[in-house]
Amino acid sequence: MADIRLKNSKTRRVEPLEPTVTPGKVSMYLCGPTVYDRAHIGNARSAVVFDQLYRLLCNEYGADNVTFVRNFTDVDDKINARAVETGRPIADITAETAQWYLDDMAALGVLEPNHMPRATAYIGEMVTLIEDLIARDMAYARDGHVLFRVRAYEAYGKLSGRSVDDMIAGARVEVAPYKEDPMDFVLWKPSADDIPGWPSPWGRGRPGWHIECSAMSHAILGEEFDIHGGGADLLFPHHENEVAQSCAAGHAFARIWMHNEMLQVEGKKMSKSLGNFFTVRDLLDQGVPGEVIRFVMLSTHYSKPMDWTEKKVAEAEKTLRKWYAQASRALDNDTAYVGVENALADDLNTPQAIAEIHQLSHAHDVPKLRASLRIFGFLDNGIPSWAEPDGTDMSEFTRRLSNLRNRAMHDKDFSKVDALKQTLLEAGVEVRMSKAGVELLPGPNFDRTKLEDL
Repeated sequence: MADIRLKNSKTRRVEPLEPTVTPGKVSMYLCGPTVYDRAHIGNARSAVVFDQLYRLLCNEYGADNVTFVRNFTDVDDKINARAVETGRPIADITAETAQWYLDDMAALGVLEPNHMPRATAYIGEMVTLIEDLIARDMAYARDGHVLFRVRAYEAYGKLSGRSVDDMIAGARVEVAPYKEDPMDFVLWKPSADDIPGWPSPWGRGRPGWHIECSAMSHAILGEEFDIHGGGADLLFPHHENEVAQSCAAGHAFARIWMHNEMLQVEGKKMSKSLGNFFTVRDLLDQGVPGEVIRFVMLSTHYSKPMDWTEKKVAEAEKTLRKWYAQASRALDNDTAYVGVENALADDLNTPQAIAEIHQLSHAHDVPKLRASLRIFGFLDNGIPSWAEPDGTDMSEFTRRLSNLRNRAMHDKDFSKVDALKQTLLEAGVEVRMSKAGVELLPGPNFDRTKLEDL
């Protein structure tokens, strides 16, 4: 088993993953989507990154020893606004959008977690947690709202590395008459008759966003769990508030916090105003294979900002076609290359792991290459149809080029080798010659008619 080490946002250090809650078993919680619209590619990065971590954990600990939770936020003001905008029932919107998310993520090779709780199914647990915080004098009720006393929790700001005063100075803080302090955040708020609401000791209302994840993670994973993940945009205030309310209620909560950085498009922040905003479904409908999207996502380390470019998409497709062509010649009877496993275990270093697979490809170690692709989620359903080898038997051309090459090595005349190689290249065949021999791989633009004269 590889020794997994992960960057802990809480300590700013790379630390060994040492499951102590239940030795030999790992638990992980990931903040999932708010289901009111299609997932854009920025949303997808977090899903892909933590799916890769999930796959690594299953590979090292065994799938039965890993518990992965990713929630759906299905009560939110954005959802309410979408219902008003469309005139559709909220339940229909959230059900449809959640299924869109699952379908789109599945196209990227993202496995479904062990648990996918919906916030609306855990309202009772949220009310209980809020009552506990009030009893501990860490929260107070006023005008139908319940708010968390930020200054009563002395460790507030440690996760994000900010002081309360700095946060007040640098953030847009809502000032409201029902707040004791501008930094206090909402745990419960009243609901009008035309929006979702549930009965509570403080009147009909609905939960604040932050309390949802604390209640769901506690209900499913217990007082303490190993890993909590999410995008860097959630570090403050969402995750900071999760820590405060959970720990203030006496829960040990998450041991390791991981955050993936944000995504840009062609070097610019993604936005609708710039015309560079697109969803996962947009890409899939344009013909970009899900495996290619996944490859591009994992080509940059999760802790670094990622730039989505058309060049990266083209290069990823070319690389995957080559690897799939090689992998099609092996069976699933080997284990992943140790270099790939070690790279992933080193703070999920996916770029290094991909570099290791490139080396396997160059060395023609097809069994190890195929097994290593599996740990990346690229062969869950075999070779995808878009990347299946053309079917043309290249053995005769391989033999002919090998013979010409051997003869040229003797008489130093490479003209016939160069001529045949050029014909193959013009037909869309990738020609690879090394000490190990000759390998011919039909590429995405392969045209068999150009080989008929040969």
